[in-house]
Amino acid sequence: MGPDHPHYSKAFELGREIAKLLDCTSWTGAGPGLMDAATKGALQAGKPVGGFKIGKEAGEWTASNFHSYLPTETYLTCRFFSARKHGLVDAAVRNKGTDRTAVVALPGGIGTLDEMFEILALIQLQRIGSELPVPFIVMNYDSFYKNLLEFLDDCEYWGTVSRGEVASLWKVCENNSEALAYLAGFYHLSPLD
Repeated sequence: MGPDHPHYSKAFELGREIAKLLDCTSWTGAGPGLMDAATKGALQAGKPVGGFKIGKEAGEWTASNFHSYLPTETYLTCRFFSARKHGLVDAAVRNKGTDRTAVVALPGGIGTLDEMFEILALIQLQRIGSELPVPFIVMNYDSFYKNLLEFLDDCEYWGTVSRGEVASLWKVCENNSEALAYLAGFYHLSPLD
């Protein structure tokens, strides 16, 4: 999903607005597509960014272990997805009331789903290492995750997931305004104008 994809501009705007709202460092997978959009959005907000890049990422950076525009001190290149997941989880941990973090899952593929569900399981089992709750948002742009959400409803029907269990662990948002309002409410902040 490059710059010509409608989700790219939405992810860019969301990255910018979350960075401003939470006044935080934005951590991404430092790869192409929507990760790139969120990173550039946070940079446009003038906030620090960091990343956990996979050495063999799909797309334009596959041939290089280097990121094209981030200074090397702002990201790590990981060999395995597990290392990236550990880094992203560490970035989300909240141990003080002043820590403002969030996990935001943008539309993505198998790697995104892997990261989403591992982090979700850590939150569910209270093994994320955070003393305080961490908001988890799924961006369902244009109903991207519709079939996944229906599958989880089927899991509830069959009893493999308790009723309301997954819904209690994350917030599914259809648009950026909904996500920003949720974060503002979670952290008792005034929404940005």
